[in-house]
Amino acid sequence: MVKQIQIAIDGPAGAGKSTIAKIVAEKLGFTYIDTGAMYRAVTYKALTHNIKLNDADSLEKMLLDTMIVLKPSQNGQLVFVDGKDVTQEIRSNEVTSNVSEVAAHANIREILVAKQQELAANGGIVMDGRDIATHVLKDAELKIFMSASVEERAKRRFFDNERRGIPSTMEKLREEIALRDKLDSEREASPLVQAEDAIYLDTTELSIEQAADAILELANETGK
Repeated sequence: MVKQIQIAIDGPAGAGKSTIAKIVAEKLGFTYIDTGAMYRAVTYKALTHNIKLNDADSLEKMLLDTMIVLKPSQNGQLVFVDGKDVTQEIRSNEVTSNVSEVAAHANIREILVAKQQELAANGGIVMDGRDIATHVLKDAELKIFMSASVEERAKRRFFDNERRGIPSTMEKLREEIALRDKLDSEREASPLVQAEDAIYLDTTELSIEQAADAILELANETGK
């Protein structure tokens, strides 16, 4: 039985963080918290309400009047915005290509980070994102920095989009992923970097199951 530790998983877009984090949480009996979904939810609402994504003050005003709820289900985590299930909508190409701009605003991050810390306070959680180990859960007992080559990440996103019925091309996905890497790592507010005490996990050559098993082994060691 693993202690109710906090597991923080960071890494760039398409590294497999969410998929693997869900498996790890399920096998440990922990709660999974998808922080990326929270930023996607804000982006989705801003786009549907025609709020300019570079207007930090308007975004903050909107967010303070928004209820974002993450609910576990048999089909994975569901995301609700103001009572509406937007689980599929927040994965659209439009949201994906704009979420980094929204996440770059320090005031938006501050509000969502406070919510994330509140959700994680009692431990027994797996949380993934871009700045979990470096900013959100600095004292997490296990920190993982997960990555993979741009080519591999584009391939994964392509097959995921195909499965969801979202049209895309490999070339376009490679460009988008490389741009998101640049935006996420160069932003002023909590940029994407590997925490000093995080363990690096390259998933390029690993299956989902192998990557999950590697983290489960580390969790069992850490939570003894």
